[in-house]
Amino acid sequence: MPVNEQSMTIMTAVKDNLESCILGKSFEINLLLTALLAGGHVLIEDVPGTGKTQLIKALAKSMDGEYRRIQCNPDILPSDITGVSVFHPHEERFVFRPGPVMSNILLADEINRATTKTQSALLEVMEERSVTADGVTYPLPNPFMLCATQNPIDFEGTYMLPEAQLDRFMLKIGMGYPDTATEKNMLFTHSKGQPVDQLRPVTNMEQIAAIQREIRDVHIGELLTDYLLEIVRRTREHEAVLLGASPRASLAFVTAAKAFAFMQGRSYVLPDDLKILAPYVLGHRILLRPESRLDSMNSGQVLQQILRQVQVPISAGR
Repeated sequence: MPVNEQSMTIMTAVKDNLESCILGKSFEINLLLTALLAGGHVLIEDVPGTGKTQLIKALAKSMDGEYRRIQCNPDILPSDITGVSVFHPHEERFVFRPGPVMSNILLADEINRATTKTQSALLEVMEERSVTADGVTYPLPNPFMLCATQNPIDFEGTYMLPEAQLDRFMLKIGMGYPDTATEKNMLFTHSKGQPVDQLRPVTNMEQIAAIQREIRDVHIGELLTDYLLEIVRRTREHEAVLLGASPRASLAFVTAAKAFAFMQGRSYVLPDDLKILAPYVLGHRILLRPESRLDSMNSGQVLQQILRQVQVPISAGR
């Protein structure tokens, strides 16, 4: 079954829109769109000034979606994110006033500066796509995507994300510094103002939701499914790993692989799709033993070892 050409045209237009203001980051943009189509959430970890916030803002503008931004800090309360019930004197009842979470694209900037209590308010949001207040459950808009950023080098006044919350992020990606030629080009393009402010929508949320449904039909064969599960299983058995990838990770891995294949213009998953995605889907879900960290071992090295050890199925394509 071929990929829907109209859907591919839409996603190409969205990608071109993002690349027009976030220069030199085609692969990272591809990963972000993969998570969007897979219905997942993204954690972007990198140093300040690398375009994390601008990328998410550009995504929301490209899709004409409802966009909200939360600047996380230790003072922010759970109700500042989810909303709060306020007593209405004329109606003599409590009325729920939704918070910024009632949007299509929610950016939690510097999420690790929020307290653990506030971060826990996002658990229901990320998993159930709803908010419960005073015993009433309110569904979030569809589609909904949480994009969070954090700084990997500034630890003063920050709180580590709990494993349960990290496991709810489909992908963890980094932006990285641009090369010299790209940064030079950036100086000229930004001299006339922020390019993201000039963006125009190229699609809408209804079309994105329809494409998300198409992702379910992307084919992944049984041999390739076994290959994926073997990779996940070995993260749980590796001698350097204290906590391996969960069954939720396996589900995220499959869905992300389907969306990634779709972004390449294919209606079927290849082994290379899994190899490329493994560090971004599984890396943040692996907790290493303390002695392994002392030996300078990291999750990326563990995954590379696993990928070298697991045999790729010979006929795992179409």
